[in-house]
Amino acid sequence: MAHHDLAVIGTGSGNTVVDDRFAGLDVVHVEATRFGGTCLNVGCIPTKMLAYTAEVAETVRSAARFGVDARIERVRWADIRDRVFSRLEPIGDDGREHRREHGTVHEGFARFTGPRALTVDLHDGGTAGFTADRIVLADGGRPVVPPPVADSGVPFDTSDTIMRIGELPRHLAVIGGGYIAAEFAHVFGGLGCEVTIVEATDTLLGGMDETIVERFTAAAHERFTVHTGRSVDKVTGAAGDVRLHLDDGTEIRADRLLVAAGRTPNSDRMDLGLAGIETHDDGRVRVDAHGRTTAEGVWALGDIATAHPLKHVANHEADIVRHNLAHPGDLRAFDHDLVPAAVFTVPQIGTVGRTEQQCRDEALEYRVGMHDYGDVAYGWAMEDERGFCKVLAAPDGTLLGAHVLGPQASTLVQQLVQAMALGATAERLADVQYWIHPALPEVIENALRAPATEEGCPPRLGPRTAG
Repeated sequence: MAHHDLAVIGTGSGNTVVDDRFAGLDVVHVEATRFGGTCLNVGCIPTKMLAYTAEVAETVRSAARFGVDARIERVRWADIRDRVFSRLEPIGDDGREHRREHGTVHEGFARFTGPRALTVDLHDGGTAGFTADRIVLADGGRPVVPPPVADSGVPFDTSDTIMRIGELPRHLAVIGGGYIAAEFAHVFGGLGCEVTIVEATDTLLGGMDETIVERFTAAAHERFTVHTGRSVDKVTGAAGDVRLHLDDGTEIRADRLLVAAGRTPNSDRMDLGLAGIETHDDGRVRVDAHGRTTAEGVWALGDIATAHPLKHVANHEADIVRHNLAHPGDLRAFDHDLVPAAVFTVPQIGTVGRTEQQCRDEALEYRVGMHDYGDVAYGWAMEDERGFCKVLAAPDGTLLGAHVLGPQASTLVQQLVQAMALGATAERLADVQYWIHPALPEVIENALRAPATEEGCPPRLGPRTAG
């Protein structure tokens, strides 16, 4: 059986672990799907390329409100799809070839056979067994498919397959109400498809700040057919004629079904128990602050282990694990105190820190500053009627959380992420810098300056106007 100094299972953020510091080691990389992992192939990058394309289409549709008459003559889905993957697939291919030139690559599913011993069920039908002194688990996760769909025999898509379909559906049914469902509803709705969303809870994007949830759910109802508080009892039909039977008797007919009901770590298919690797109840590999699992010499990072399944978190964890592997006497710890996130829809969302409901649940004293896009000059230019910035601060001005909904939200929230990371108070952030007038960041300035009312409710307007 082959033996290696280091094994890396998964080539998303896992592919960044090994750099020049490990040049003298015998390294093996194992990949179950495509090099580059979720983000490059079925996640962050292709979805955002499609989301931006859909945003362009939505801009054309809404041009009349600005006095510009325009229409979309045709949506060339094959060209849109191919533009995305013709750019991304060579990146993964280059990554695979680079690893082959400098070590061993196995393409297939890895599972443990004992402590620091694995076998790989290769895609070509063979197997490859090996042991390693140290192992990094970065095998990611996969879409969850609930039983009413999985047991139905009816064709369906997940986020792993929907971006590569041959043609746009006339009507896309989406099961799920989280960020994956929201982004794909935006993509296909923006490209002209009829979209119906079914979500078991009463709102979309549950778990986000309550004002984000309220306004985004309202916006989704305007763009799509939305059934919240409803579950799917049964799925029937066939390819091109899918039927969802809801618990209230409603039947939804669509020609394509997307299941976006969440993701689960790939830990359950790796026989981790044989290696002494423990998991949480939800399947995440249990790691300490340094990325070490419960098995000697085995580390884990990214979606297979983290409570924050986001690419920027996986990249951070890969940086920490890389350092710790190279410097075992100087271990660094993960820092997950301020993890920002974004949802690339229309309206876009950017968020960091506590939500208002979390502040209440923790019995924190806090102030709310909130300002609408429609109350700053650039918001007037965009005719925006729903966007806002909401800032949560402790009585001493310490920023507890920030939530932005509207155009450029993922960019605007970054300065609040930076301020929180540097310990700047709301007052300090508002006063220490010029705010370009009449640029969109004024919505953040005014939210920072907005006092809370005596009842603790956010005022609609801050003290400064858009003039």
